[in-house]
Amino acid sequence: MSIKLIKEAEQTLKESIYELESNKGLAEVATRKLLRAAKMLNEKEIVDWCEIQLGNSAFIRELGELLKAFEESIDDKIINKKILALEEQGLSMEMHFPYEDLEIKIKNSSGGYRGIGFVEETYNDLVRLKHGNDGTFYKNNLYQHIKYVSNKTYTYATALYNKLTLTEAPKTSFDVLREAVDDKLLDVNPVLAEKLMVAFKRVSSESLEEWSQALTTCRRFIEELADTIYPASSKEVNGRKLGETQYINRIWAFMDEAIESNTNKDLAKAHINLIGSYLQRTHKQTNKGVHASLTRIEAVKSVFHTYLMVADILEYLNIEEKKDKSLDIHTASLDELQSFLNISKTTAKEIIKYRAINGRLTKDGLKGIKGVGEKTIKTAIEVYDVE
Repeated sequence: MSIKLIKEAEQTLKESIYELESNKGLAEVATRKLLRAAKMLNEKEIVDWCEIQLGNSAFIRELGELLKAFEESIDDKIINKKILALEEQGLSMEMHFPYEDLEIKIKNSSGGYRGIGFVEETYNDLVRLKHGNDGTFYKNNLYQHIKYVSNKTYTYATALYNKLTLTEAPKTSFDVLREAVDDKLLDVNPVLAEKLMVAFKRVSSESLEEWSQALTTCRRFIEELADTIYPASSKEVNGRKLGETQYINRIWAFMDEAIESNTNKDLAKAHINLIGSYLQRTHKQTNKGVHASLTRIEAVKSVFHTYLMVADILEYLNIEEKKDKSLDIHTASLDELQSFLNISKTTAKEIIKYRAINGRLTKDGLKGIKGVGEKTIKTAIEVYDVE
């Protein structure tokens, strides 16, 4: 692929992202720009996804039939046959018609599989006329449709843009450390991992506001990290209180218990004290309104220090133990069941109803729940260690 084409695709992706970040941006415009860039880069899966959101008739008929089958609760064999027909067109359920997508579009009042341009136009008409609906389409459902497409477009455009920009340059030593920390942290706490990655993305921006947000994100990240590895308690260790607000002390206490070597312990704890003091000072400064005094170097240093600190902690953290404690199908929320098992909200509700009535969930118990198939059971066994 020529450098010129790569640069053109990169610019088009930036335009797609900026369109969605603008208060007056349109999902249709952003999706068309993503489609154009994806074609340049031969990203067929994203091309097809964009065509579906834009209402390309080559896909819509079969997808509409699948939607109807789900809506009418037609026999699983018929539904599977329709899914197979779509897969033969090169589509996948995970990418092109996941449950999240089907749940939004199964409502005709949301626009169904009509193009996102039509959905936005209809929504704007209702807003302008101050109507909640026009008898067929409902403003709230249309808004959820637009929000879904906007978020997905943003995700795909950002991923492609990062892929282009990051693969052009060789990896630095910090890149190697950052990727290792991100990977391990995803095993411990995916939400925390995402926050740290977002902080790194923000200091790559040219915006003063983004740099300030990066500092705030780092501070909150460290607070939540402390909650994950050493929950608050009323006791004291070596004269240090370990209450809810003493998050630096709690990380310090974790390291004190986890590290056997005095040399390593002193070094790691010194680093934690440094980053804690540094973040508290800079966050206090931004809260006082001296926003303009914050420099990009200050923000970058905070993020880099945080990554180095987490690298120290993860070296001594029992990842498997933390993973087992955090994932429990008997306490999982509705959103967690949907996300981890890749199921619809309706099926997740059925699992919670069954759990409330019968107590513990087993493999055999899951088999009797409406909407739960072999694939879901297999995932439940892998994710939640269901017996």
